[in-house]
Amino acid sequence: MDYEKIGGLIRRLRLQKGLTQRCLAEQLAVSDKAVSKWERSQGCPDISLLPRLALILGVPVESLLAGELTENQENGGTMKHLNFYLCPTCSNLMTASASGAVSCCGKKLVPLEAVKAPEEERLTVELIENDYFISSDHPMTKEHYISFAALVTGETLVLRRLYPEWDLQTRLPRIGHGKLYWYCVQHGLFYQLV
Repeated sequence: MDYEKIGGLIRRLRLQKGLTQRCLAEQLAVSDKAVSKWERSQGCPDISLLPRLALILGVPVESLLAGELTENQENGGTMKHLNFYLCPTCSNLMTASASGAVSCCGKKLVPLEAVKAPEEERLTVELIENDYFISSDHPMTKEHYISFAALVTGETLVLRRLYPEWDLQTRLPRIGHGKLYWYCVQHGLFYQLV
């Protein structure tokens, strides 16, 4: 562990939050001298304090231990690098337009890896009025179904949750060309161009 980096990060985050050393110390039930010691690279917080310290400073524990925050590169507001996250415990679905630290049910989530769908696995996409009508004969049983379909263009995301034991039929507004993503609970995330 790099005490200098950790101490510097604690100090920078404390100041950004507008906290004095004494105020931070009171919230952690330690002395202000302990906080001063950390910030001067004379030691590190006890491991039992890390979760509370991370919460107060608004960063993951991993960032505190690394002594640095990794910032995303600006992507100009585009959705081209959209990440999908799915909690394996509660099936909560989250998206982020850049990489991030995403967690649910106490677990850190990794983005789903999208695979280009082989021709035989592609969803049927028909143009009806100004919508894409999406359908498939994919099984929709409780154990094997597609849980969502999403259309992603350069600046827009339209997402529909799908449910087991319902036919896979949904309409998404035609907002231009992009990628159609869908997630099979047994085989993972797929995409095709539309």
